[in-house]
Amino acid sequence: MSSQSMKPATAAKKLDVYLPATPADFREGPITRSELAALQADPPQWLRDLRADGPHPKNLVAGKLGISNSGLIRGEITEALTTAQIDALLEEMPEWLAAERKLHVEVLREERRVRSLHGDRRRAREQAEADAQADTTE
Repeated sequence: MSSQSMKPATAAKKLDVYLPATPADFREGPITRSELAALQADPPQWLRDLRADGPHPKNLVAGKLGISNSGLIRGEITEALTTAQIDALLEEMPEWLAAERKLHVEVLREERRVRSLHGDRRRAREQAEADAQADTTE
């Protein structure tokens, strides 16, 4: 495989589709970068249908449910789900899903807090370095 082509799994990931649900001719050989660009620019019907109806890869299932990939595992969701299955879960809102959604929000909030703290420290360090530089040039 040349540097200008990729494995079908890589192309499926870039297209946000579940590889086993793609047509056989997509799964059977390398995909060139130009073929990928064409699929992205003008998706064929099979790609539009997969994106709309699924089955969706786990990372998209987790995102649509508002939980982490780990939350899917804890919820014992091990298969790709269709849009209808995702909608049904959101409608039913089982206890595990509600708990995972709450946990995911808390984790994201903590990640933002930590990033902000690191940014504050970095800015303070940069300011101190700039002040020290200014003191040496005066």
